[in-house]
Amino acid sequence: MNATTANPQSDDTTGQDSTGQDTAGQAGRTEHEFGDAGRQAAAGPGAGSTYGPPELCRPFEGRMLAGVAAGLADYFGIDVTIVRIAFVVLTVAGGAGIPLYLAGWLLMPDEGDDTSIAGRIIQSHARAY
Repeated sequence: MNATTANPQSDDTTGQDSTGQDTAGQAGRTEHEFGDAGRQAAAGPGAGSTYGPPELCRPFEGRMLAGVAAGLADYFGIDVTIVRIAFVVLTVAGGAGIPLYLAGWLLMPDEGDDTSIAGRIIQSHARAY
């Protein structure tokens, strides 16, 4: 397979795409070089890739309160500021931001955990009976 077939916009004589950006060596780049957000943006939310779908969880890094906005931003591959602004707008516009944030806090597990807070509450009550 030649370079033109692999990337139809690539000029295989100069190593540049149609916008003039250097494309030489991009095929061999690792996830670390592109970054996690780039991988998720390319794959899309929930899309399978060689690294697997992104996990919807509340990460420990980047939290301001419970990590709900950071987890949603990681999952959808967008900036966390956009999600935080959306929660504020929903809260001011009609009050829906607070219940939605609380629902995310209860339903999204912590990073590295497979059970959410709501799941642990349900399991503890189920064992009691």
